[in-house]
Amino acid sequence: MKYNNPVIKGFYPDPSICKVNDTYYLVCSSFQYFPGVPLFESKDLLNWTQIGHCLTRKSQIHLETVSSSGGVFAPTIRYNNGRFYMTTTNDTTRQNFYIWTDDIYGEWSEPIMVDQGGIDPDLYFEDGKAFFMSNGTDDEGIGGIIQCEIDIETGHKKTPSRSVWQGSGGRYLESPHLYKMNGYYYLMASEGGTEYGHMVTYARGDSPSGPFEPYAKNPVLTNRNLGGYELQGVGHGDLIQDEAGNWWIFHLGFRQSGQWLTYHHLGREVFLTPVTFDEEGWFTAGHKGTTLMSFDTDRISDIVIQQEKKSYTFENTDWNLDWCFLRHPNTENYLLEQGNIKLKGTEVTLDVPASPTFIGLRQKDFDATISVDVRLTNGEAGITIYMDEQHHYDLAIRKEQGVYKVIERLNIGDIKSVENEVELGNDHHATLMIQASHERYSFLIHADGKDNLLGTAQTKYLSSEVAGGFTGVLIGLYASGEGSVAEFSKFKCDYL
Repeated sequence: MKYNNPVIKGFYPDPSICKVNDTYYLVCSSFQYFPGVPLFESKDLLNWTQIGHCLTRKSQIHLETVSSSGGVFAPTIRYNNGRFYMTTTNDTTRQNFYIWTDDIYGEWSEPIMVDQGGIDPDLYFEDGKAFFMSNGTDDEGIGGIIQCEIDIETGHKKTPSRSVWQGSGGRYLESPHLYKMNGYYYLMASEGGTEYGHMVTYARGDSPSGPFEPYAKNPVLTNRNLGGYELQGVGHGDLIQDEAGNWWIFHLGFRQSGQWLTYHHLGREVFLTPVTFDEEGWFTAGHKGTTLMSFDTDRISDIVIQQEKKSYTFENTDWNLDWCFLRHPNTENYLLEQGNIKLKGTEVTLDVPASPTFIGLRQKDFDATISVDVRLTNGEAGITIYMDEQHHYDLAIRKEQGVYKVIERLNIGDIKSVENEVELGNDHHATLMIQASHERYSFLIHADGKDNLLGTAQTKYLSSEVAGGFTGVLIGLYASGEGSVAEFSKFKCDYL
């Protein structure tokens, strides 16, 4: 059967996966967005349904004034003795912690802190012991992948933190995961930075603490030399074995906006690549060590149909699953109903690392048409194509001196410019529309049965290559200005 990548589209980076009985569970990073750490499940590895988030309470994660790409870094999900564990980092406070639940569909515990530095933590369980790993510097000042044994009930260290592997020589050694397979302990990690040089490497040893022998042909998976190929930045993977005994790696990657346009704005997404072990117990991945946009494999049954949702509306999305907020929201400013939402703006704008009145949906593909009816009372409200507080494009209704206008505003670093505006007179209602393509966003107002173009802007100025950071574009609905009140209805995002 042929399947297509990515298997989860849009800004869902740093995937980690575990399997319980016949069901797979996967988590991703969320950075400054709330709720934190999206949680998915699947029966077939291809079709994923979001079932919740791990961090749903303010007490679980500090996000106040967290800048874009701060907050919740790469999580790991594991299952042991009937209990799920999720460990992650709040990079802003430099704290590693884990939470747990006995009900994957229910609430998770309060955080249990671990006194070990670095990021990208991992948990490994064996014979009643719990090993905690991260990248960083150990108790002796030695850098690399560091490991200690912890008391899983309290998070207290039972052994000193010790550097167990320094990688294969690439920069930014990160995302360690430990497995026991074929009588060996495998330590898999990523190097090269989560960008065009990203790669997956690994080593193996006879004990969970090493010493580890590197795979002779590292990196085992990378697209760093595939110039002109859409899929780039492959790395940060987690291994899983399916029901038939086949091995796979779930990992991140990104789709650049054009064959020779080395920009990406959709964020890092979730990709699936087959893994094969040789007779000596070493494994290879993908097509000659690379990931493809599609694989033709007999590992997946022909009866499995890879499904893809093409249209998103208020009615067919879930406020608690599909949508998210910037940092901890002031919930009294949101009235979320079945077919519409009402937003109350504040003096907090999209341009500061705080919590403006904003609710967003991840952009999942390049080509899309987005539209919404907006009815404004005061202030400003509309759609934002949002990368971070310094990089976003806004199409909004604004009231100035009693006159309602539709504005197209571009925010690119220190440059903030209203490119065009159309007066609505006393009418405080408009249908706003954005057409997205690989290279451009077009901003329109629908009136008198026609779509009137206000202007366009290049997608590359919302890319990670321009904006920096680790997130991706969200389609946001927002209101700003003290006393601003807006109602949104007939939202639709259609992917072509």
